[in-house]
Amino acid sequence: MRGFARLTALLLALFCIQTTPAYSQAKKDDRSAPKASEGPKPANIDHNGILILIRSTLLALDNANKTGDYSVLRELGAPDFKTNNPARLAEVFAKLRNEQLDLSGVAVLEPQLTLTPQIEANGMLHMAGFFPSAAMQLNFEFAFAPVDRQWKISGMSVRLGASTPSAPDNAPAVAPAPSLEKPEAPAAAISTKRQIKKK
Repeated sequence: MRGFARLTALLLALFCIQTTPAYSQAKKDDRSAPKASEGPKPANIDHNGILILIRSTLLALDNANKTGDYSVLRELGAPDFKTNNPARLAEVFAKLRNEQLDLSGVAVLEPQLTLTPQIEANGMLHMAGFFPSAAMQLNFEFAFAPVDRQWKISGMSVRLGASTPSAPDNAPAVAPAPSLEKPEAPAAAISTKRQIKKK
């Protein structure tokens, strides 16, 4: 478990580009400080860096929910996130934990962003999206703060939603004949243990 936390921290440090120098400079020079009226700006972070932030954060939450130990998740956070002690984080994520949600599928599923990563006027990196899955849809929204040349979690919202099935373009008129081929291996999905038991 501690090895995973160290690996996550190392990956975040190595692969995430962040704007601490610009952020620090803005604090020193009031003329270049962001004004409250300025809108968010697109984040200058590559796709892989965004994937690492999203996946490592959700996998840390997954491990915390599975073990009941939120201390590692807390330590991965920015100072304002760390104001929540592990017991408080356990309360916040109790619903997800009680649903026995398995988030391990986020390691291989591709997130769909509904709010592309942007830097808010306060310097926070803000993004939102979901992981589509046949069983459930996992919705997320994150705010990351620049701390020690890394993006650290400052706020997060994670919730389940029903997958929105889409109708096929052309529905077949007749059911296809049964195939004698082997079925494919199951695809990665986000599901609860209760859903798995029903099958």
